[in-house]
Formats: sequence, structure tokens, C-alpha cells
Amino acid sequence: MSDGSDRESCRPKLSDKSVFFTVFPPLMLPMFLAIVDQTIVATALSAIASDLGRVERAPWVIVAYLIAATIAAPLYGRMGDSFGRKPLMFVALAVSTCAAIGCALAPTIEILTACRVVQGLGGGGLMTLSQALVGEAMPPRDRARYQGYIAAVAVTANSFGPVAGGFLTEHFGWRAVFLVNVPTALLALALAIRLPPPPKERLPWRADPGGMFLFALFVATTLLALERFQRASLSILPLAAGMLLVGIAALVLLIRHEKRAPSPLIPLGLLRQPAIWRSDAVAAFHGGTLVSLISFLPVYLEAVRGLSPSSTGMMLVPLTVGLGTCAMVTGRIVSRTGLVSVFPGVGLAVNSVSLVAFALWGAELGPTGIALYMLWMGAAFGTVMGVVQVTVQSAAGRLRLGEAAASVQFSRSIGAGMGTALCGTVLFAILALESPEALHVFAALTAHSGDAMAGLATARQAEVQAEIATAFRFVFLTMALYAACGSFLAMTNPLRRIT
Repeated sequence: MSDGSDRESCRPKLSDKSVFFTVFPPLMLPMFLAIVDQTIVATALSAIASDLGRVERAPWVIVAYLIAATIAAPLYGRMGDSFGRKPLMFVALAVSTCAAIGCALAPTIEILTACRVVQGLGGGGLMTLSQALVGEAMPPRDRARYQGYIAAVAVTANSFGPVAGGFLTEHFGWRAVFLVNVPTALLALALAIRLPPPPKERLPWRADPGGMFLFALFVATTLLALERFQRASLSILPLAAGMLLVGIAALVLLIRHEKRAPSPLIPLGLLRQPAIWRSDAVAAFHGGTLVSLISFLPVYLEAVRGLSPSSTGMMLVPLTVGLGTCAMVTGRIVSRTGLVSVFPGVGLAVNSVSLVAFALWGAELGPTGIALYMLWMGAAFGTVMGVVQVTVQSAAGRLRLGEAAASVQFSRSIGAGMGTALCGTVLFAILALESPEALHVFAALTAHSGDAMAGLATARQAEVQAEIATAFRFVFLTMALYAACGSFLAMTNPLRRIT
């Protein structure tokens, strides 16, 4: 760690304005593109299923991208440390662009899914390389401010994706959702030319095909198992459990293999450092809490509070506004003070207490109260990811920025999958035990199958809403526990301040 810090302190410094206009636009546009690719398709799924058929396979269009992007993250991170991140940024952009064209021209759902896999292989690189290039261009303290900007871009992209996807699908057809990526990617390619040249000092490269196979097997089976655990159906639980066991076995074999590999894909040496593994775990718990809230809050508002889909979507806007604003403010404070672990520790503690309060007394809040509550929780969420990324990069040193950035990205993806799966399992289990009819209504709501309560008597509708509300209390309490674990890990991180 000290070697990396010494090398960074000797790096020539550019003016703040020069760094901003040289580094920020070329990195933010690829990251924006990668995040939008994850979310813009969601609102187009119905149109895709209607046009191409095989409605049961439509969710694979999203799941395939997520799996491929998660697998690609450590590969790009390791290759970037060896071959330079700037040339690999061109590769990732080219792969993403070609895949987007393939998606737009796909005649079947199977070909579309295959193209989404390729698009995810590019998108995973865009995320990891953008994070690492920020660390490559700036000293540790200054990274915090730019990580705040990155968080703001990520929040904007997450909010923009579904809105843009719905507009394009309604007015130009679902294929426009993919074609709109092409001019954006070409602009990103043009801007990437302005990135600083890669450093001469790099890590040696040796391929690790065995590690790549085991890692891909672990990610694919684990994410597929977690995705199936969220479905309200007992019939698929044995298959999901089987895939999860395969994923666990692949992880055990992966760890054994990487300990012996001369150039391991997974940086076990980095992950042994307490500052890094604790920060990665914080990223996992933060991702699990935030993504679970974004996933389940709309269903709660529709099923329990009776709000329309458009109104529930608007309830998430204050969450993203608070997150983006606080991320930028936190980045500036970290840049000035050097303090790191206190911010995610306090932020996740606030989230945990807020989620407990929402579980117990959220029914008393009206729409305005819920919006203000989401703004408050979004601000607390905004104290985490930028600080975590800076902490991991500072602990890893400049030569291993790619591996460090990839470890955070991978941890957040797995944490998000596990968090939503755990919340879905809690909700499913409680409804299955208390009221199979309420479980059926919930399953219909998550499938967006119109008015799921239309066939119920008025009195029974109220009872079903109360039963779903009770189950959701446990879901929000589960999220609170997830946030509390992240807060504890952040508070006990040995890296308290960066220089």
C-alpha cells in the first residue's frame, strides 16, 4: 500500500479545471451508457415479448446483460492493469456498440438474448474502466470529489433509463431502445481519445482460463438462482436451490484455483486486506439495501397504498435526487478532510433506523410524506459508494486500480442480487404461510398483470392489502438489517483517513 501511495504522490498534478475537462467527459459518458443499458430495456420488455413471442423468456433480456457485465468486470480490471485502461476502453465501447446494433436487428428472443450477453461484456468493462481511470488520473484525496460526480451520473442514468425506454418504445418501437446507444457510443469513442496515455509501469499479464471458467460458472449459477428465488412459486425452488449449490461449489473451487494461479483473475491478495474486503462488503450491503428498496417499494405502494404505476415511479425521484446530491457533497468533504469510513458508517446507520421506522409507521405517511422520506433516505445512501471506491483504490495502490475497481463493482452486483432475493424470499414465505390468496395477488402484481384485485370483493381487497402490508413490514426490516451490517463493517474499517 505504501508503494502505491508513494508513486501517486510523485505524480505531476494538472490544474483542477484541466483534469475535469480532460478526464470527466470521456469517462462519464461510457459509464452513463453502461448504466442506461441495464435499465432502459425494462420498460420495453412487454413490447419485445409481443413482437418476438416467448413471453416467458423476456426477462432473460435483462438477466443476460447483468450476468455478462458481472463476469466481465474483473477481467477488464485485470487486463487494464496489464495492458492499459485507455485502449481497453475503446474495445469495450466497440463491443457495446456492435452488440447494440445486433440487439436492434434481432429477429428472435434467443438472438436478442445472445446479443445482450455480448452487450453486457462491453458494459461491464465500461463501468470498471471508468472507475479505475479516475483513480489513474488523480491523487487519492481528489478522487473522492470525482467519485461524487460519478455517483450523480449513475443516479441520473438509473432515473433516465426507464423514462427513455418507455418514450422510445411508445413512439419509435422497442428496437429504438438499442439503436439510441449507437450515436452515444460513437460520441464516447471520440471523447475517449482525449484520455491521458496509460502509465508505463504495469502488472505482468498471464492468462487464467481456469479461473475465468470457474468465476463465470459461479456468477451465472448464483445470479440465476437468486433471480428465481424472487419468484412466488414453490415449484421452482428446488431448481433454484440446486443452482445455488452449484454456485457455492464453483466458488470453493475458484478460491482453491486462484491460490495456486501465477496470475489470478480474482485478486485474493487484495481481498485479504481488511480495508479492502470490508469496503467490498459495505458495497454489497449497500447495493442489497438500495436495490431492494427500489425493487419492492413500487410494489408496496401499488398493492398496499393503491397508488398508480406512474405515481409510484415519481416516489423514487426524491430518492435519486437525495442520493446524487449527497454523493457530490460527501465527495467534496472527503477531498478536503481525507476522512472516509465515517461517512458510509453513519449513512447506512441512518438508513437502517429509517427503514425500521418506515416498517413500523410508514402507513401513517401520505404521498408527500413518503416523498420526503425517500429524499432523506436517498441522502443517506449517497454517502456510501463513492467513498467505498476511493477507500479500495487507496488501499490497493495505483498499479492495481483495475482490480480494485472491479472488486467493488462485482461485490455490489452480487450484494444487490442477494439482497433482493432475500427480501423476495421473506415476502413470499410470509404470504405463503399467512394467506395463499394474498400471495397470488402479489405474484400478479409483480408480473404487472393488470388489476390483480379486480376479482375480489371490496372487503376482501382490504384484508388482502392488510396481509401484504404485514409481509412488507418484515421486508423493510430485512432491508434495515442489511444496512446495519454495512454500517458495522464501515465503522470497523481500519482505513479511517486517506492522504
